Amino acid sequence: MAASMREPTFWILTALAPEPRHGYGVIQEVVRLSDGRIRLQAGTLYAALDRLSALGQVEPDREEIVDGRPRRYYRLTTDGAFALKEETDRLRASVEAATSQLAARRRFGLGPVSS
Repeated sequence: MAASMREPTFWILTALAPEPRHGYGVIQEVVRLSDGRIRLQAGTLYAALDRLSALGQVEPDREEIVDGRPRRYYRLTTDGAFALKEETDRLRASVEAATSQLAARRRFGLGPVSS
């Protein structure tokens, strides 16, 4: 199984999964999807997009001029979707293992976990 994905990468790929987005659109979607927990900085985003492009996981979709400035849209590639699915499966297995271990607390009389 592949190594775990960095959290910003996971959220960028997740934001691009349904449709192409421009940089600021990715930033906004990541905030929305993560309930505000993840707030990407522009430098982090564009460095990650460059890296993901080099890996073939995202690619430019189109470019528009908005208010005299270029706005580049990116889309998830098939390889990117596969990488996101692998990471989702890895995270799901981790959650299932932790959930099982927490349930075992009750079997050993250690009580429920409070939040």
